Amino acid sequence: MLYRTHQSYCIRLQHDMYFLTSNSRLNEQVVDKIILQLNRVYPQILTNAEAEKFRNPKASLHTRLSDLIKHLQKKGERHCQEFYRALQINAEQLYNDLPSRKILKTTDSTEIDTDKEKCMLNDRGPVFFLACFSVAVGFALFWYCGDSDTKVLGRARRILGFSPIIIGRHVRKICMLYLEDLSTN
Repeated sequence: MLYRTHQSYCIRLQHDMYFLTSNSRLNEQVVDKIILQLNRVYPQILTNAEAEKFRNPKASLHTRLSDLIKHLQKKGERHCQEFYRALQINAEQLYNDLPSRKILKTTDSTEIDTDKEKCMLNDRGPVFFLACFSVAVGFALFWYCGDSDTKVLGRARRILGFSPIIIGRHVRKICMLYLEDLSTN
């Protein structure tokens, strides 16, 4: 059985039906939330009477869920798509574990894995950012202090003197030594 990315939601729901109804994967509360969402979405997927029927506590959860899925398949593609949307909103982990989702993920090689992408963009971490930022600030201070005006040097020395937290101690000592050399020249 081959799955394609453009496979209809009704066919996917037919293949996922056993997975959804077996081993109590969906509890009573989640099924009720899905039914209520299908009842309240516009355009309305389930009428009030249908929602009452599928929320009937006298019938077993397995029976109600099976009947709901069969009902949605009879109504068409849009209804099945809304079921998947409601399932994703109310039971995301189960939605991601669906057999049709797993097969779709493995067959679609053009899809970008966002988790890997996040790691690739952030692999250097915050320390690298702070190091680059400190170098940029250091260059800016040297450029600012490069003026031979003694008032500027005095202000820069005051700023550096009160910034042991912002700039590392070693960097601060080097900057202070540089400023002292500039002021003696």
